Amino acid sequence: MTTSQQVKLALVGCGGIAQAHWRGIQAHAPRIKVTATVDTDPARAAAMAEQTGGQPFTSLASALEQGDFTAVDIMLPHDQHEAAAVLAFGAGKHVVLEKPMAPTLAACQRIIAAAAQAGTVFMVAEQAQYWPDACKVQQLIQEGAIGEIITARGFFGGAAPNSGGTKPWRYYQAVAGGGITIDGGAHWLRPLRMWLGEIDEVVAVIGHPLAEMEGESLTRALLRFQSGVVAVFDAISAGAFIGPGEEFRITGTQGELIIERGLHGRLLLFNQAHPEGQLILTKGNGRDASFGYELDDFSGAVLDGTALAAAPTYSLGELRTALAIYRSATSRQWEKVWA
Repeated sequence: MTTSQQVKLALVGCGGIAQAHWRGIQAHAPRIKVTATVDTDPARAAAMAEQTGGQPFTSLASALEQGDFTAVDIMLPHDQHEAAAVLAFGAGKHVVLEKPMAPTLAACQRIIAAAAQAGTVFMVAEQAQYWPDACKVQQLIQEGAIGEIITARGFFGGAAPNSGGTKPWRYYQAVAGGGITIDGGAHWLRPLRMWLGEIDEVVAVIGHPLAEMEGESLTRALLRFQSGVVAVFDAISAGAFIGPGEEFRITGTQGELIIERGLHGRLLLFNQAHPEGQLILTKGNGRDASFGYELDDFSGAVLDGTALAAAPTYSLGELRTALAIYRSATSRQWEKVWA
């Protein structure tokens, strides 16, 4: 493989998500070569550079001035997304940006404008778009395996994590733009949109059982899709223990699809031929592999000009849904997602 067949990539933000992206690159994105690592913590930038073989930098500005790369992978706190993306687009770089694109719609529009002016590839990284189980459910629904969709439910969450006395950036409202809905919950909203179409309106309540998180750590919402189908969305980060169960249930006129929670959760199909349930697949490490699948998709768009599985503007659906949930929690009424 020659250098011209690879995307030279800078990892911007060397925290935990960068490790997931790096593992994905190694396993599933062979046309990406990490040539720079960027973090305001010099030790983290250096450690990531040692892992990847890239050159360490302590600012994106210095990396853009001195580094050798054509694309950036931005994995920063939400409130830093706009500045980093606009700076990278201004330097003519291709950009893959962790979701949400930004915590406000106004910031998103400025990023989209910068991307259009640059004319480079822009991707919002939403790994759920590439989850093998989510993609299989989409296929089964399209094939009519459970007939017409009646309703669905998505559940995201777990026991409250122990922060060890150090408050994560996600716990600050001004940084994250909200709580678990705008952040991790987006990964569960994406499959529901993939399967059921676009969300029209929501009604929701939110709570704060995890006292140290400024944003919500509990969400219970009804999502009415443009098709008229109503689904339930639950998200929670609270308590000492969360028991086993399902994370997705999709009910149709001819059967049901269930995805169980947990690393080894199963995708099961229940229908007339399999009333006890047919094993379709076990999640295994497919969720982790999705980071590599998305970055491989990004490299194809850069090198081959192929269309991404989801345009960056598609990610506005999860952000708009989260913002509508927040409005509904205040108004105690149905709130439009695309108003």
